[in-house]
Amino acid sequence: MSPRTGSFAHVLCLIFALLAALAPARARADDLRLWHAYRDAEAAALVEVVERFSAATGHRVELLAVAHESFASKLVATIPRGQGPDVFIDSHERLGDYRQRALVGPATAALDDPAVYSAQSLAAVTRDGVVWGVPLSAKSVALFVNTGLVGHVPKTLEEIAALSLPAGVYPLAYEAQSAYGHMPLLAAFGGRMLAEDASFGFVGPAAERSLAFARELAERGAVPRDADGALVADLFRSGRAAFAISGPWLVGDLAQVRFAWRVIPLPVVAETGLPMRPPLTVEAAMLSPQGAAKPAALALARALGGADAAELRQRQAGTLSVRTDVPVPEDNPVLAGFRAQAELAEPMSADPAMRSTWEPAFRAIRKVLRGQADPAEALAEAAHRFADVRRPPPAAASPTPALLLLGLGLLLVAFHLVRRARDPDARQALRRSLPAYRYVAHSVVVVGLLVFVPLIVGAATSLFAGRPGEGYYVGLANFVEILTARGGPLLATGSFWFVLLVTFLWTAVNVVLHLGIGLALGLVLSRPTLRLRALYRVLLIIPWAVPSYVTALAWKGMFHQQYGAVTGLIHAVNDLFGTSVEPIAWFSRFATAFAANVATNVWLGFPFMMVVTLGALTAVPADVLEAAEVDGASRWQRLTRVTLPMIRPALAPAVTLGAIWTFNMFNVVFLVSGGDPDGATDILVSEAYRWAFTREAQYGYAAAYAVLIFLLLLVTTRLPAWLARRSEAAR
Repeated sequence: MSPRTGSFAHVLCLIFALLAALAPARARADDLRLWHAYRDAEAAALVEVVERFSAATGHRVELLAVAHESFASKLVATIPRGQGPDVFIDSHERLGDYRQRALVGPATAALDDPAVYSAQSLAAVTRDGVVWGVPLSAKSVALFVNTGLVGHVPKTLEEIAALSLPAGVYPLAYEAQSAYGHMPLLAAFGGRMLAEDASFGFVGPAAERSLAFARELAERGAVPRDADGALVADLFRSGRAAFAISGPWLVGDLAQVRFAWRVIPLPVVAETGLPMRPPLTVEAAMLSPQGAAKPAALALARALGGADAAELRQRQAGTLSVRTDVPVPEDNPVLAGFRAQAELAEPMSADPAMRSTWEPAFRAIRKVLRGQADPAEALAEAAHRFADVRRPPPAAASPTPALLLLGLGLLLVAFHLVRRARDPDARQALRRSLPAYRYVAHSVVVVGLLVFVPLIVGAATSLFAGRPGEGYYVGLANFVEILTARGGPLLATGSFWFVLLVTFLWTAVNVVLHLGIGLALGLVLSRPTLRLRALYRVLLIIPWAVPSYVTALAWKGMFHQQYGAVTGLIHAVNDLFGTSVEPIAWFSRFATAFAANVATNVWLGFPFMMVVTLGALTAVPADVLEAAEVDGASRWQRLTRVTLPMIRPALAPAVTLGAIWTFNMFNVVFLVSGGDPDGATDILVSEAYRWAFTREAQYGYAAAYAVLIFLLLLVTTRLPAWLARRSEAAR
């Protein structure tokens, strides 16, 4: 074969290889993408439904499991660019937000006969006369009964609270401090979390009485005061609660219990004569705008909501179908109990304002249950916070002044570069530096993409306001609102200046303790006469090696008022010495909540300073210390006048780095105290997080917080070095 023929053959092989590689891509262009947040049995049931659909229609479906917490953000990031799912399964209460962002398309064409769906489920996915999803399943909380503890089930909540039970057993366990957990009780008093006009509904006599009733239950010891979902599950699973209000997620935790239990609808509140009505969540198969235009995607949504799929999910995953033509299996009384409760539940509001009620309501409920405020005062404050979050963003501003300043800055930079380019010495220096630039070019590109580009984008975002995708330029309005505390008192809880003071106090206390403990341990472990030094070093580094969020959650559990390890230690001391020290409500006061955060962060931070100290001490010459000892210096003098001055240059950068880490230590503050009490222990970075992710996604406002944090750290870390240089120059 000639060289020309061989080259031609290679070209043909390359063309066929490219065609072969592109052929599957063309074949996959009409395939479907389905996103969901299911796990375990629900995910397995979904896979089987999709496999049946693919076998029947020939359409390939790409399944992607997405964490529920990040589901909405991923849809926002992908669907507008045509890269998201064709069909996705999510809760109906997000429909209002999805419609505002144009992330969902009409699903009427994917429905079967509307008569086969429960009226509640169909109403939940219908807005403005259009159906925006195919209802799949319904979820709500119900009443779990430990039939081994109670033979006769009382009909009213008051009768349950008055039950006489063994010591250490609660009559009822539910998430009393949670806004979601309080909603059934609120409904029994005729109240609601969000009014019909999307205003804050958790106010007025009904809301106040529901909070007072919940406080009475906690004061009587009928319910645990600080219960979250995990504690409710643990109390009921261990037989320390006769009744529990929870949802289908609790069923899996009861597989190994040794007592009989069942699920029934929530009781009636005798004071009002009304039943407790929990919020109902309807999961639906929704279509993206591009998916709504695909017949195959409509067919997939219809199959997901079909009778066969509903029966499979009920049998295999235990999820409650919303189809009236799919009965609950006779051998599944638990599902029958949830079906009876669902018929009495009220669909959760899908208005975007609903998400803004959670944080104000949560804080109000906590303040009332902890005795920090009466219901009327706490709810008035919650209404004010809701209105503050929901108020319109700043008015649009003209970008012309900013563009002029930017243009002037670029001209000055260009003028400077031209002057440098015309300087022969500068050109010669540049030519000499070209080999070095080639070595670091890739690092400059990487650092630019990972560090400088996000900084520039974040700074630019701080100049905009409005919902994601609808932002507009407002100039420095976000900074003005932050620095003026949004028109309120400058040192009110949650204002920038109050949070700044807390952040500085948090950083100073932690850095001092980190340095003091780390330095002391480093000095002890550096002594050559200490036995088992290696073992001690390994043990003391463990807190630093464990992920911070794991440590934070562990310490949060230790500070629990009723079941924490600290409370157990207090009880042990009382039993040992005959004292009567009361368990501490750690997160009900600023001092104790702040102390809990500091204790957790000190546990995480001292190993770093210890390791730096150990490394710095190895550079201290032994002959210098021996000379000082010969000169008559005491041990304390050798430490303060020889050792510490010599290791100070190594400790200074570590202290600076530790201060920066502590200033932005989000995990500890968010996971341990959660900002309690009433947001008083929040620091700047956790406050920025709340504005970005729990207060209507005000990314511009949160970005302004981030810019201020960056400027504060830049000034506080560079100012001492600048002052030191000036001091040395003055000498």
